[in-house]
Amino acid sequence: MFIVESYSLAIFFCLITMLCWGSWANTQKLVAGNWRFELFYWDYVLGILLFSLLGAFTLGSTGAGGRAFLPDLQQADFANIRSAFAGGIVFNLANILLTAAIAGAGMAVAFPVGIGLALVIGVILNFALAAKGNATLLFAGVGLVALAIIINAVAYGKHSGSTGKKGVGKWIAIAVVAGILMSTFYPFIAAGMDLANFQSPAAGKMTPYTAFVVFAAGIFASNLLFNAILMRRPLEGAPIPFSAYFRGTPRVHLTGILGGCIWGLGNLFNLIASGKAGPAISYGLGQGATLVAALWGVLIWKEFKGATHGVRKLVTAMFILFVAGLGLIIAAGR
Repeated sequence: MFIVESYSLAIFFCLITMLCWGSWANTQKLVAGNWRFELFYWDYVLGILLFSLLGAFTLGSTGAGGRAFLPDLQQADFANIRSAFAGGIVFNLANILLTAAIAGAGMAVAFPVGIGLALVIGVILNFALAAKGNATLLFAGVGLVALAIIINAVAYGKHSGSTGKKGVGKWIAIAVVAGILMSTFYPFIAAGMDLANFQSPAAGKMTPYTAFVVFAAGIFASNLLFNAILMRRPLEGAPIPFSAYFRGTPRVHLTGILGGCIWGLGNLFNLIASGKAGPAISYGLGQGATLVAALWGVLIWKEFKGATHGVRKLVTAMFILFVAGLGLIIAAGR
């Protein structure tokens, strides 16, 4: 299987993760006008599962190092499979709530609040799992990101108040719940892998490629329950019949699948990089997607259009703090 051998390449892969995790929601925005997020989410989850299998049978099954996907899956202990599968369930619940918050509040708000919070809590949890990197720099970077989250929430509150937009607190609260849940999924996957040795993983442990497939299976299976409940009892709007999904055009369905593939590419690269960078740093940089998503929301989707001078200053401060925080997280691994 393909294995990352240098810290520099691991950081590059984490930056790709950051771009992918911060950009997939654009596919939802593209169809949001006439396609509810609950319907979009079925295709998104399918895209994640398909991409995990593509990665497992290509990069995960070639090369001399590690174990190929199918032999690795056959030898994996049930406890490790269960852990990665549970990670998929936790992630899916968090991501459904995040997707709802994006639909209600926009990328420039839902991502910085939800995923920024996930970054802060997740880095702490992953550092406890595998203490790799300079703790002082790592937690200083996390502190700056936490401050950026607070500033972003304040900016959104002020902007929404000036435009008369309703339900501000509701969507921020949903994003916060999503962030807390999102912060806990990564240790479940990491626990199923041998982070210290991808070249010759311990018996019973999984390679990143196998762990991703099991994780994606957990997402897919749990979505049959979570999304079905949301369609009957949506957070906003009228209930949606299952028949509505089949009324979507091929373009709409392919857009959702593309969104899942984009997220899946980011996740695969993040797991591959975790062996060299450590789970805390690889996860922390990946969740720097908050910065990317906020840029999309502000510059492309104009989610702060018409903001006052004071709100624009807060948004600028948020970006500066995010960049500084991510820089410290990168430096922590050297």
